[in-house]
Amino acid sequence: MESILPSLIPNWEVRINVKSGRDERKEHPKIWLPRALRQTYIRKVGDTVNLLIPFQGKPKPQATWTHNGCALDTSRVSVRNGERDSILFIREAQRADSGRYQLRVQLGGLEATATIDILVIERPGPPQSIKLVDVWGFNATLEWTPPQDTGNTALLGYTVQKADTKSGLWFTVLEHYHRTSCIVSNLIIGNSYAFRVFAENQCGLSETAPITTDLAHIQKAATVYKTKGFAQRDFSEAPKFTQPLANCTTVTGYNTQLFCCVRASPRPKIIWLKNKMDIQGNPKYRALTHLGICSLEIRKPGPFDGGIYTCKAVNPLGEASVDCRVDVKVPN
Repeated sequence: MESILPSLIPNWEVRINVKSGRDERKEHPKIWLPRALRQTYIRKVGDTVNLLIPFQGKPKPQATWTHNGCALDTSRVSVRNGERDSILFIREAQRADSGRYQLRVQLGGLEATATIDILVIERPGPPQSIKLVDVWGFNATLEWTPPQDTGNTALLGYTVQKADTKSGLWFTVLEHYHRTSCIVSNLIIGNSYAFRVFAENQCGLSETAPITTDLAHIQKAATVYKTKGFAQRDFSEAPKFTQPLANCTTVTGYNTQLFCCVRASPRPKIIWLKNKMDIQGNPKYRALTHLGICSLEIRKPGPFDGGIYTCKAVNPLGEASVDCRVDVKVPN
């Protein structure tokens, strides 16, 4: 005769055998799927697959595996079931091992299941063909077709390389490129180039790459010089002072200089006046003109050297003048 007690622990069923006095507990089956296996588990061809899946259940439940709903191929996949876990092992994974694996743990009329998606990938095949479409200036246009075999996963793009016939060395010009046509620029005049394209996925670049059958010859274009007629510009202009003379006060016995700036073409004649009287040739004064800057030095001025000084510029197109007042003081 058996007495049934209420269950105090979840997933447990407690029965006490009155004859033997033994505590017979039954634990409902449950699978503890590791977090890393809750998304697609990716391996490369040749890698080892070793999955340990813990579970619970008492007495020991029956654990079985299936691949895409069918029994496992025991020649490739081995399984070891323990008291609390099940191990699925593949020594050298192949692309055929990809798919959905299901672990079923059964105990009486109860069961628990867990699903694991495995994807086995390898390097992609090369693009099927590559063609040199056009060459102009320092540029070349290429087109190619995607590979037939992507390596059992999505492509990450293409790598385009160039090699000139002089060195024969390959240099990468584009990486992770997603289109199937491109323009290669900055090619060197006088060189001839070949091109090749690799496909790329998570495993890396394809082992081989197709090479263009035609070479891109970068030729120097014939330079044609065309002489454009232009109107001769006339730079002639009448004198114009861009900087006038400034009034100043000086002390007797100290040399004084006056400055102004003039612009004119052709070069103007500069005439200095004091109180409207020409002072050219007077040893008391020294006049200089350089690059349009006109200066007049009054040597050791005396009280009678004060007055209105004028600088006049004259050329065939006209004339201009500027004035300033110079005061000479006697020191106390």
